[in-house]
Amino acid sequence: MSNLTESLANNTTLPLPKVLEVYLHLANFPILSDRIREDMRREIFSRGVVSKEAFEKEVEEKAVQSQVREGLQNPFSEESPETWQRRMRQIRDHLTDFYFAYNLPRRLLEELIQEELGASTGEDSEMAFNPELAPWDVLFAKGRYYESLPPERQAEVHHHLQEIKVVLIRAMISDQLAFVGIAREFFTIEDLEEIRRHRIGRGKIGGKAAGLMLAWKILQRSPDTAGTGLQDHLSVPESFFVGADVFYGFLELNDLLDDINQKYKSSEEIIADFRGLPERFSEGRFPDRIVEDLSMLLDQLGPVPLIVRSSSLLEDNVSTSFAGKYESVFCPNQGTPEENLKSLLCAITQVYASALNPDALFYRRRMGLIDYDERMAVIIQRVQGSKHKNLFFPTLAGVGFSHNPFIWTSRIKRKEGFVRLVTGLGTRAVDRVPDDYPRMIGLSHPQLRPAKGARQIQHYSQHYMEVVDLEANSLATLPTGSVIDEQYPWLRLMASVNQGTYIEPILSSATKVSAHQLVLTLDELVKRTDFVPLMKKILATLRTAYGCPVDVEFTVELCGSTRKPEVIIHLLQCRPQSSRDQDQDTWVPTDVPLEDQLFTANYLIPSGTVDRIRYIVFVDPAQYARLAMPSDKLEVARAVGRLNRALQGQQFILIGPGRWGSSNLDLGVKVTYADIFNTRMLIELGVRYGNAAPEVSHGTHFFQDLVEARIFPLAVFPDNKETLFDERFFAEASNRLHELLPEDAALAGTLKVIDVPAIRDGKYLEVVMSADQEKALGYFRTY
Repeated sequence: MSNLTESLANNTTLPLPKVLEVYLHLANFPILSDRIREDMRREIFSRGVVSKEAFEKEVEEKAVQSQVREGLQNPFSEESPETWQRRMRQIRDHLTDFYFAYNLPRRLLEELIQEELGASTGEDSEMAFNPELAPWDVLFAKGRYYESLPPERQAEVHHHLQEIKVVLIRAMISDQLAFVGIAREFFTIEDLEEIRRHRIGRGKIGGKAAGLMLAWKILQRSPDTAGTGLQDHLSVPESFFVGADVFYGFLELNDLLDDINQKYKSSEEIIADFRGLPERFSEGRFPDRIVEDLSMLLDQLGPVPLIVRSSSLLEDNVSTSFAGKYESVFCPNQGTPEENLKSLLCAITQVYASALNPDALFYRRRMGLIDYDERMAVIIQRVQGSKHKNLFFPTLAGVGFSHNPFIWTSRIKRKEGFVRLVTGLGTRAVDRVPDDYPRMIGLSHPQLRPAKGARQIQHYSQHYMEVVDLEANSLATLPTGSVIDEQYPWLRLMASVNQGTYIEPILSSATKVSAHQLVLTLDELVKRTDFVPLMKKILATLRTAYGCPVDVEFTVELCGSTRKPEVIIHLLQCRPQSSRDQDQDTWVPTDVPLEDQLFTANYLIPSGTVDRIRYIVFVDPAQYARLAMPSDKLEVARAVGRLNRALQGQQFILIGPGRWGSSNLDLGVKVTYADIFNTRMLIELGVRYGNAAPEVSHGTHFFQDLVEARIFPLAVFPDNKETLFDERFFAEASNRLHELLPEDAALAGTLKVIDVPAIRDGKYLEVVMSADQEKALGYFRTY
């Protein structure tokens, strides 16, 4: 694939005249250029381009002509011998560049440069060129030479090798200094060349790609993994990178450049304008050379399912992770070559369009990144998995955190990590889905569940899975019991049997189990395989190298025999995990008068304090459940978004039924990050109106939105006899909705805005949460 490798003129955007290209190239070697030009003249003369005599005669003639142009009346007597020789050298060099550029191949020039570079090294450890200005081919060649030296010589040139790697990392992967500082210790020149070979187009490969490749090299080369055998159980899928500069080329080709400045518009304009952008992007076309390279890539990979992932220049920054802000699109890739190419191009356009979605832009604005030049690169990866019943899916997929943000028992140790695990494609491990649950594993005590008893374990298990339907050439969502059945080879590791009052493992392959009895517990996987110790080692190693908590996405492949199964973990991405204020030490006060207590909670409690809360935005669970039309429930969510903007700069929290952010309108208010980013806290009420039943968002991208924005999530169960919830306060409090949003006054029966100090004699609300105590308290106090 011609464009998977970089041209020598990688620092230019338009073709240069050949002679100017040679001149600029040699300008990178101020010390060696004299010797290189001597070699060039030797080639010019020996290949018969021009004779040495004719060449020198032309040099003298042009030197005299230059004297006349500079105003000398008598060229042979008005100039000193030293100046004349200097003039001759410069003319000789320019003429050398001209004859070489238009008569001999560029490849020959590179060979001559490499010869002089090798000769110049000798016993001298100094570089004879500036790495910041040198073409990439020169940097790679010199880097390979340095790495080939014996250990005692490598020590002499280590600083030069580091400089070369830093220049290449900044130009090709990421210029985030925190990333570069880690990457230069783990990447080799060979690693960087491999990335270069897998790149389509030009520009950096973006943050997500950078994070994946760095994590892979850390796990291969860290002293912490030496001798552990981890490498035998770890891999990354073959990945290709569409460089970030292709994004701007696409925008320019399709007259979309004006849309890149959406970020400076008002919030209302950003939301309104985005509605038509994905369709406009999907109708765009790519430069012919990019289409050709992508077509060749599909031929090379064959008919295997693919995933197209975002990899913006901001993603996976060490201080901001951008979790879930941009699109990832699956391509089943089972059609004709033309259909597959069309699907791949469309997927890339949807990733591009997601760079302008309101969630991403509001997040950038909140994190002080709105002025950053946000170009979008793309990763194209094989989907890891295997075929079963003409369906293709990974055995397991999940997201792992090196720092456990929630603990459901004090026995669980935060620093040993946490995993959300599903079967099938990994969307259900990272996204909130209606009425379905992944397996949550605290890695310090993997057999301790948040759910208790057979009934809860059955309810809080995975019921549906995403797969690639190979015959239909599409994605499908199917009941787990219709896929993970008696013919599935790993059934006994993944499922258990619900016997009504208890759940038991499947003891034999001969055991007959009906689909409705199967519960996807993953209990035997936890007990009988190395999955848990492998994940602990991966997360701990990456955390040490990054110097901060991380989260990873991965798939799991099982191989070997069912009696002695082996685990292969395919790493898909790695990003810094932001804990922000969520891990501060707090202690819930015990001397608050009962009349000042608004609510308590005792389940999956984060740590932190939200003080001086003036406004409570309250969605009444009973009234919300009575809304019959989906459009009415959607309007409540949109009104919450409008309040989010109206209360900007105020200290306010959201309280509502079920799952905030759920795509199932019956289970909660369907908001996105763009609707809630100004709030300080999001409380989910576990009430028994309709089918609403909250699931705390930990481990999902929605939860990462909350953490990154310093928004505390909290589940409160009003029906729990061990907790307090003052329903009368919410029923009797006056509603300020009509003052803030007059156009939404009709929603006052469902949506209430409570001005706390106005009805509590100047007192504000404070919420104190302690994970160690497994307790939270919301109470009124005077400041």
